Amino acid sequence: MIAKTFKQLLVFILGLMMVGCAARAPVQEAPFFEPFGLNSKIQSGAFVQKVDNYLIILDASQSMSTAYKYKDYSKFTFTKEIIRRMNQALPDLKINGALRTFGHGACLPKELTLLINPLDTHTKSRLDAGLEKVSCAGGTSPIREAVQAVEEDLSQAQGSTALIIFSDGKDMNETPVAAAKRIKGRFGDKLCIYTVLVGDDPAGQILMEKIATAGECGFSLNAEDIATGQGMANFVERVFLKEGKDSDGDGIMDKLDRCPGTPKGVTVDSNGCPVDSDGDGISDDLDRCPNTPAGVRVDRYGCPLVIDTDGDGVSDALDQCPDTPRGAAVNDVGCWVCNPVQFEFDKWKITPQHYDALEGLLRCLKQSPSLTFEVQGHTCNIGTGPYNQTLSEKRARSVMEYLVIKGVEKDRLMIRGYGLTQPIDSNETREGRSKNRRVQLKPID
Repeated sequence: MIAKTFKQLLVFILGLMMVGCAARAPVQEAPFFEPFGLNSKIQSGAFVQKVDNYLIILDASQSMSTAYKYKDYSKFTFTKEIIRRMNQALPDLKINGALRTFGHGACLPKELTLLINPLDTHTKSRLDAGLEKVSCAGGTSPIREAVQAVEEDLSQAQGSTALIIFSDGKDMNETPVAAAKRIKGRFGDKLCIYTVLVGDDPAGQILMEKIATAGECGFSLNAEDIATGQGMANFVERVFLKEGKDSDGDGIMDKLDRCPGTPKGVTVDSNGCPVDSDGDGISDDLDRCPNTPAGVRVDRYGCPLVIDTDGDGVSDALDQCPDTPRGAAVNDVGCWVCNPVQFEFDKWKITPQHYDALEGLLRCLKQSPSLTFEVQGHTCNIGTGPYNQTLSEKRARSVMEYLVIKGVEKDRLMIRGYGLTQPIDSNETREGRSKNRRVQLKPID
């Protein structure tokens, strides 16, 4: 009988042991973490800094002291580890940082919320040291008071701020949502709110999402999403950085582009400047002679310097007006340029509508100070030849008198009327006749 009873007791004990082993969840190791190098993305211009400040709120309440699913971690110690990983992943930014906690156990003063690191220049060692000061979790969960305190924490902040809240969201009501809306109203577009849920409490997840939504420009996620190197790099990019710009679309980010206004389609070098394949000082997009031998002097079109008979800066090979007077302003093909003054039918007096064109003539005269000019008057073909001859002379004289009043030496100007004898367009159309009613300048050798 005793043997039978002992045997039954042994079976019962073994059964309890098997049930205990079956119920105990396998111990997990925390995800491996190796920070991604985001500095290279900053240096390349692919990303640029988005925020000027960050403020971390760390939940150090009693619910955070419970064991987490990873070996040797509570929710509280795992949260601190996540913040340390964020600290490691941050690239070298000129940014200010602050750390605030709420809850606390016996290791900190019995305040509902404490500012551990006031807003000041961020360094990795400063943030790590601040986390070390918060060595235990306990007490209630006054997250509302922590969020409300942000208004004072950021009262002297300049620029934009990322508020990042780490919590399990447990044992809380809806009051922190209203507090988040209040500080959003206070700081507007200069504040975005991000929440990181630790654990999987459904009510906590809903609350954290509502807090982030109150910030309008932030988001909410789980600590598991950012525990790895890739996950944390993605988080840091979204919170602290934004994509750089390539304004001229040449493939070189603005930060590195030494030639920011490159026309679209032009091939550029690593500095964003147009390529000069033959090294003659003229970029390929402007070079009309792209294979010039090294050492050969070229003109502004990248072609070897040859004869420039009229001395206007355009080689004879490209000069369509080879006899331009020296000193005259010319266009790309070596022709003297100065737009004429147009007159209405049967008119010769200067009116305000002529001022822009006359200013253009003045610029031409200033560009060629050593030249004298013939002020030529012209008409369309309506009317008799003698009448139009007189009209063209009146137009030329009106323009000359205006130029003299504006400071041009009178001995540099000679007036001459050509009547209807030198049209520049057809007199068969209204538009053509309008162009023919003009006064223009011609350099005199």
